[in-house]
Amino acid sequence: MLSSDTIIRPVYYQIIERRGKIWAFKEGETFVNWFNAPDLDMEDLFALFDTSMEKIAAELRRINGAKNGYYIANILDKKYYYCGVEWEDVKLKLRELGIGRPDPV
Repeated sequence: MLSSDTIIRPVYYQIIERRGKIWAFKEGETFVNWFNAPDLDMEDLFALFDTSMEKIAAELRRINGAKNGYYIANILDKKYYYCGVEWEDVKLKLRELGIGRPDPV
């Protein structure tokens, strides 16, 4: 059973939280792995998409003045979004981007 805090997203959508001067990259668990691909650590995953935590943090600083809160990085298309300060804001932004749906319960 999934908790209300669970977010299911494609691997190339990364969730990052800005806390003070720190960018906290959120690691998740694999939910579905259709191709039985090995799990990659974050650095290898970013390298696969020709980016890095440093490059992503630089892009995130450019949007919304690096304000505290949650951000989403689409590392496939190199697009970056500010969500807000609440975890629910991440879910709402992903829905705006066409990912996920409201909980039917």
